Amino acid sequence: MRAESGAIVSPDLIDAAIAHGLSGLEHYAGIPSTVGGALWQNLHFLSPAPERERTMFIAEVTRGAEILTAEGERRTVDVAYFELGYDTSVLHHRPDIVLAATFELAPAEPERMRRIVAENLEWRHARHPPLDSEPSAGSIFKKIEGIGAGRLIDECGLKGTRIGGAEITRRHANIFINTGGATAADVQALIVRCQEEVAARLGYRLEVEISRVGEF
Repeated sequence: MRAESGAIVSPDLIDAAIAHGLSGLEHYAGIPSTVGGALWQNLHFLSPAPERERTMFIAEVTRGAEILTAEGERRTVDVAYFELGYDTSVLHHRPDIVLAATFELAPAEPERMRRIVAENLEWRHARHPPLDSEPSAGSIFKKIEGIGAGRLIDECGLKGTRIGGAEITRRHANIFINTGGATAADVQALIVRCQEEVAARLGYRLEVEISRVGEF
């Protein structure tokens, strides 16, 4: 399945794949991302279903992509070119532009895929703030294996902490929401507050998962 980089993964690309009986993208239902963004950050999701309980990465279903290189050359590359890792890719270090990506999907029953989509959306709705009324940038800090960044922030009693228009949602301590008029500086100040509190009280160093552009 080929999709241009500006295509929306959920629900547009997922719905198109399901309509054609192709499986592999339904696991990313409810995650805000374009195709280009998915490759930039190696889009991933911890599947909640017991039989699929593992972190699933977009790298697993990506075959390759068409890119415009930093040198101005239009090329077709395979997935290995992107050096996809946890929250990272070669795109963080080279100003290449993804034009389109090709995904290798497998035949499956549409009804089964729709059930997976519904399960994942239900799981996310129960734990994450709704994007339409409480917009956010998703998880702020990288996962700390066996502990979880959100749990550490929660242990420090920081849920509900607000700086300017940015607030740590009470639904999930690793997600900051925009309560209205939040600026990048508000979010950055809240990031620093969490890092300082967790380091001082629990001894862990929180690493930022989101990408920041410009000076803060």
